[in-house]
Amino acid sequence: MPSFTDADQRGIARRGWTGQNRSPYTDGVGETATVSLTRAELDAATRLVHRTLPSTPAYRWPLLAAELGVEVWVKHENHLPVGAFKVRGGLVYVDRLLHRRPSVRGLISATTGNHGQSLAFAGRAAGLPVHIVVPLGNSPDKNAAMRALGAEVIEHGHDYQVAREHAASLAADDPRLEIVPSFHPDLVLGVATYARELFDTVAQLDTVYVPIGMGSGCCGLIAVRDLLGVPTEIVGVVSERADATARSFAAGEVVVTDSADTFIDGVATRSPDPEAIRRIVAGAARIVTISEDEAAQAMRLHFRTTHNAPEPAGSLALAGLLKEANRAQHKRVALIQTGGNIDSTTFATVLEGRTPTPPSPLIRS
Repeated sequence: MPSFTDADQRGIARRGWTGQNRSPYTDGVGETATVSLTRAELDAATRLVHRTLPSTPAYRWPLLAAELGVEVWVKHENHLPVGAFKVRGGLVYVDRLLHRRPSVRGLISATTGNHGQSLAFAGRAAGLPVHIVVPLGNSPDKNAAMRALGAEVIEHGHDYQVAREHAASLAADDPRLEIVPSFHPDLVLGVATYARELFDTVAQLDTVYVPIGMGSGCCGLIAVRDLLGVPTEIVGVVSERADATARSFAAGEVVVTDSADTFIDGVATRSPDPEAIRRIVAGAARIVTISEDEAAQAMRLHFRTTHNAPEPAGSLALAGLLKEANRAQHKRVALIQTGGNIDSTTFATVLEGRTPTPPSPLIRS
């Protein structure tokens, strides 16, 4: 597996990206290293990612532009081998982990799908076994995809947060397993490579809309925007039924909610990462909340105008733009289609003009 050079590693260490492994599941502000990057770090990550993955296209789709009356570009992270952007972060995280701790013998984490596929892909390339905890009722297609990549999939709990806590418990009981958080500077560094590709491809962007789950994609965009010194607004989009990030943004600190009961599984977060919130508060323009019906509508429009099938979270950037259509007039806008991993049952429901419901709490209990 290609890796950072020793010089790359030393440069990143000076920026505070390395050090002792911290608990990824604490709610204490300041427990995660600051998310920032230099040109050298971004160059190193880009070299690493592009040795395994192609750049993804950013297209202007005429039908979509005609529907919205806006110059709009779609960054197609759904074109990557695992169908989502997070594989970039997985490659960088695993590479840097093995440089820090070559004795690591296995990985464990929690996910609703794309983070798990990312780690399974990177772990297989590095020869590491990967264990992934998912909530009960998780997408069967995503579970199957993770297993096909060699991961052991463990179903536990009624939502992502419970699965996350169970993964931490399993790691505490097995010293062979390295817990991998859903938000970490190395993950952000990896996914920042798509932001770099976007800004290299499309000049003078006014606004970028991006879904927010745990925040790596949004933070990567903010970091690259700031590195390049461009005035582009970064607008995060979340589900109104999983609005912990929106509440945290408004409060300026982490706000934990009791539930994240949404069919938009990729953003079903109720306990945000403190450093992600700090960075989003500092660098995002605003957070837009989207209803279940608005997400389903955006999925249908996305498919009809681009013939790319979005997973529910992959439609949220478009849903955010639709909600702010008047605000976006006469601007150059980009949307991040973060992924296309949608199961056939959910997609059929959407294409029939209906809105899917989340998995039943009885199924998940």
